[in-house]
Amino acid sequence: MLMEMAVKDFLEELASGSPAPGGGSVSALAGALGAALVSMVARLTTGKAGLDEKERENIQHLLERSLGLMESLSCGVDGDTEAFNRVMQAYRMPRETREEKDLRSRAIQEALQEAASHPLQVARECLEVLRLSREMVNRGNPNALSDAGVAALLAYAGVVGSLFNVAINLEGIKDQEFRRRLGAEKGFLMAEASGIFAEIRSLLTTKLL
Repeated sequence: MLMEMAVKDFLEELASGSPAPGGGSVSALAGALGAALVSMVARLTTGKAGLDEKERENIQHLLERSLGLMESLSCGVDGDTEAFNRVMQAYRMPRETREEKDLRSRAIQEALQEAASHPLQVARECLEVLRLSREMVNRGNPNALSDAGVAALLAYAGVVGSLFNVAINLEGIKDQEFRRRLGAEKGFLMAEASGIFAEIRSLLTTKLL
């Protein structure tokens, strides 16, 4: 399990000649790291003096959401590698007879659809982390503003990186309706993430730079 590795061992595995783990797993990890930073900023904010009870409850709710996303995206690190490995297994299936070729073709298509669907879910979750990062930039402890900014950078990288993986897997899928549906959502997620990140970057430039 990748998430059970020491950081140094994970980096060495990532730097190896093996195609997995790769960009998909790193995108999920970026989102998980962003969620962890959001959680940290939220904890630092709830302990801030002068915060009224309603705002403290709101920040606590944001904390719970970020912790849930951190857990889910952490699972996505291994999930992406598993999805990639299933694609590779499908391509290695025998293809001597007509029956074997048909079975292999169906297995490849199923595996590719899963490999495209998984990073799309990761992108959705990273987008939610990006939204929470915006909340922390706006409402979080000012002393942790730079941490909220880094959370936004990581979440945005997670969205874009995941959508790269959606796109590359869609190329091999024959089901046109599946391609259309995922392609449309991919465009929507990219546009929304870009808009939110631009807003966050403007806020950070005003407040920090």
